[in-house]
Amino acid sequence: MNLPLALLNGVDPWIFGFSFLTVAVTLWMGFRSAKTSKTASDFFVAGRSVSVGWNASAISGEYLSAASFMGVAGMVMSSGYDALWYPVCYACGYLFLLLFIAGPLRRFGAYTIPDFAEGRFDSPLFRKIAVCFVLFIGFFYTMPQMKGAGVTLAYIFPGLPYWVGVVLVGAVITFNVALGGMKGITLVQAFQYWIKMFAISVPVFVLMAVVGFYNTQIGANLAPGETAAPVSSIERKPLVEKAPKDTAWIAPFGPLTTKAVTAAANALPAEQRPAFLAEHQKPYSLLYTYSLIIALVCGTAGLPHILVRFYTNPDGVAAKKTTMWVMILIGVFYVFPPIFGVIGRNLLPELYSGVGAKGTDKIVLELPTLIGAKYGVVGSILSGITCAGAFAAFMSTFSGLLVSMTGALAHDVYGRMLRPKSQPAERMLAFKVAAVLIGGVAVTLGCFVEPLEINFMVGQAFAIAAASYFPLLFMSVWWRGMTMKGAATGMLTGGLCALGAAALTNLGTLALDKGPMGKIFAGFAPLNGFWAQHPLLRILCEQPAIWTVPLAIGLMIVVSKATSAEVPEDIRMKMLVLHAPEKLGLKQEYIQEQQAGTGH
Repeated sequence: MNLPLALLNGVDPWIFGFSFLTVAVTLWMGFRSAKTSKTASDFFVAGRSVSVGWNASAISGEYLSAASFMGVAGMVMSSGYDALWYPVCYACGYLFLLLFIAGPLRRFGAYTIPDFAEGRFDSPLFRKIAVCFVLFIGFFYTMPQMKGAGVTLAYIFPGLPYWVGVVLVGAVITFNVALGGMKGITLVQAFQYWIKMFAISVPVFVLMAVVGFYNTQIGANLAPGETAAPVSSIERKPLVEKAPKDTAWIAPFGPLTTKAVTAAANALPAEQRPAFLAEHQKPYSLLYTYSLIIALVCGTAGLPHILVRFYTNPDGVAAKKTTMWVMILIGVFYVFPPIFGVIGRNLLPELYSGVGAKGTDKIVLELPTLIGAKYGVVGSILSGITCAGAFAAFMSTFSGLLVSMTGALAHDVYGRMLRPKSQPAERMLAFKVAAVLIGGVAVTLGCFVEPLEINFMVGQAFAIAAASYFPLLFMSVWWRGMTMKGAATGMLTGGLCALGAAALTNLGTLALDKGPMGKIFAGFAPLNGFWAQHPLLRILCEQPAIWTVPLAIGLMIVVSKATSAEVPEDIRMKMLVLHAPEKLGLKQEYIQEQQAGTGH
């Protein structure tokens, strides 16, 4: 009894109330939707009957993760406008998806990407290879969602350890997914998009009305040595003392020109210049930026939890319309997080010294409370709203990831490999068991990543998707000369190289942590000395898309040319199914044996 009471000490009732309400409504909607999830088709693809409006809201709710709601604002605060590559490319990736993949993929009519892989190349072996990357990408993407959960719970309950928040939120989401599958979470995710939209926009307008509008905040971020009048009536330190506003606009990728760094360094006192130059003259920074752009744009077209959504549309035309609306919905959302980051640079400089759950990633949660200094409970209400949005962010994305990974195990591994003659009811049970297992692994991994930035981890998940599933889908849809051996070689090589490179840099970063993670990963500390001596290798490993994507595509072309005799005999018909207009009636449902059990 003492522990719950101790946790409630210092808890703002408004913040707790809004957060609890969001979780309660999510669970209620999950229970309600679960009553309509009766068949295997409902669990895996929501019966292929989701309308364009609902699906666009659900995809947007699923896509706007903790990285979008919390990470973008935190990275703009810590790294300046270089961080805007993230939201810009998150949105642009959908244009690529709209033009080249969404329609053909839905017309093929499979349940999952491994279904598509087997159907396109008539190879059960390729299904087994493709399943692995659903799990690789999924687990990499669940880690930042768990970081968002730990940060938010630690903010709501000031004395709560980071890992407890990860475990609690992970358990709730796992329960919700096991209860209703894809159909159970579709309505929830659509609802959560609008929660996030409200939670990110309303506090921004109130904040700007109180502390100064956007242009005023931008003007406060002056070059080093310049002075400025305070932009807010709220009592804070003088702006000119708020390090590192003068330096952080150049990070995280380093300067694009030497001139920018030199100008910033010359404005500092002489004794501070050497340290500043050492920190910010980062070589190969433009290379990192290009690699990030490739990862985010191509990775969007390779995320299994997003792609599976297009199977829930009734046809390819609806899939394309859905994608167009998703671009609009997420584009509007991304207007707001950078404003939090800009205002936070001026009003909460103390977050720069925080690490993990106490760093800049919590700026969206923390900033509205400043209004309380002048307007009392209004600040708590606004902070409660943003906390509710944060819950909606990581809960909706983790739900989608869990469904895609669980579907891979229950449908592809259990239903197609281990027990191909299993009944739909048995596959539904396998889905629920797999959801619990995968949820447990995701929670465990999430407990280890507190020192890593949310957006940074998401960028690496996108890089793995860009180097594995994107080449597979793009080349298989548009090149009839692809063979199974070519596709498998390229996907395995590119994906595993990206996975290994990203893991190496993360292990080195975790070894630098001053807390428990530093002790656990101490054996990888020598990596940091190696990276310091080889900055180009660090860039290529930290964000590997710039070389792993061309490697994967190049191998697919070379190996497919060498094995051209193994191109599927019915490739002309398959390409026709992928690209022919819907009115010709060639659209098919690839998983034929499921139709008898699902009524489709």
